[in-house]
Amino acid sequence: MTALAPELAVTHWFNTARPLSLAGLGGKIIVLHAFQMLCPGCVAHGLPQTERLHRLFKDRPDVVVIGLHTVFEHHAAMTPVALEAFIHEYRLTFPIGVDQPDEHEAIPVTMRRFNMRGTPTTIIINGAGRIVEHAFGQVDDLALGVLLGTLAAEVPRSDATSSSDAECAEGACQAPAPVCRSAILS
Repeated sequence: MTALAPELAVTHWFNTARPLSLAGLGGKIIVLHAFQMLCPGCVAHGLPQTERLHRLFKDRPDVVVIGLHTVFEHHAAMTPVALEAFIHEYRLTFPIGVDQPDEHEAIPVTMRRFNMRGTPTTIIINGAGRIVEHAFGQVDDLALGVLLGTLAAEVPRSDATSSSDAECAEGACQAPAPVCRSAILS
């Protein structure tokens, strides 16, 4: 899938000092994980995987991990107040937005914009703002790691050393030490 990612519609943010937008994150790889507090697959697999990804990539300026609490059932039980307690109890540290409810439908705005079938849903957006993965259900850790590592390797890094930085003296040039471009394997 290579469609341009639509913008998020979020009413409240947790774990971030400022609201996030896809436009504001332009040029970065974005992992968007949609979940519900009462979804067994989200609690057992999706949220722990998302937290691991966030911890792995939190110091990389080219990858952002975002959670999206998208409620399409049990609306009265899954309020922002309940979500705040859930985030604390499960020790989730990645930014989490609350999907904007739709006044006319049970399906929230961002969920509908991204054509999500349910939760958990993992969406990967490349640096060009295009959706490169849209997965419903459990996503294999290794497959997700390979995809993110491949995308991260394609993003130009400011700390990368160019071939013109080789040290030359006495008629011989020494190549610079290789730069590790993927945090997946480190």
